[in-house]
Parts: sequence; C-alpha cells; structure tokens
Amino acid sequence: MGTDCGTGSCCGCFCHKTIGILIVLFGLTFLLGHLGVISGELVGIIWPTLIVLGGLKKTFSGLCKCCDPK
Repeated sequence: MGTDCGTGSCCGCFCHKTIGILIVLFGLTFLLGHLGVISGELVGIIWPTLIVLGGLKKTFSGLCKCCDPK
C-alpha cells in the first residue's frame, strides 16, 4: 500500500495532495477576486481560511496511516 514517504515516492492518497490543493485554491481565490467574480470582502475571508487549513494539515500530517511504517 504505502511506500517510503521519506524518499518522495509517497502513495497517491488524498492526504498527500491536500497542500497542493490548498495552494491552487489560494491562487484561484485571488484570481477570481481580481476578475470580479467574487467580491473583495469574500477574498478577505477565503485566503486566511486556506492558510489556517494548510497550517492544520501540516500540524496533523503525522496522522497519515497509509505510509506509517509497521
């Protein structure tokens, strides 16, 4: 199932894709705000929320069971 995450060859489970997804959403938030699709007020709510979610992911990243050596 899981492989050695220390070598950079992690499995493809969702927990390993979360930070990348949050970065894409962060950029998309500012792009949509700049294009006027979402309001500046909403951008001001979304981007700090994404930063907090990314921090929580990093804080609890040791909880991944798929690559946990047994």
